[in-house]
Amino acid sequence: MNQKKQNAVKEAVYKLGGPTKASNQLGVSNASVHAWINKATIPDIDIARKVSVLTGANLDDIRPMPVARSPWF
Repeated sequence: MNQKKQNAVKEAVYKLGGPTKASNQLGVSNASVHAWINKATIPDIDIARKVSVLTGANLDDIRPMPVARSPWF
């Protein structure tokens, strides 16, 4: 079975009414919203928090923390 991991950002954007409505609500460009969907992350913590509050999305799912890399590897 080849199950795809759900894109939490895409789900949250569509809960806001789609990319255009989300961009208007959040005060960002439509291109920014599409970039978030493609990268599956919202890089701005303030916007990610707002999306989380508006949609009920888990903040960790829409803005995952990068894995720290050890300087020894």
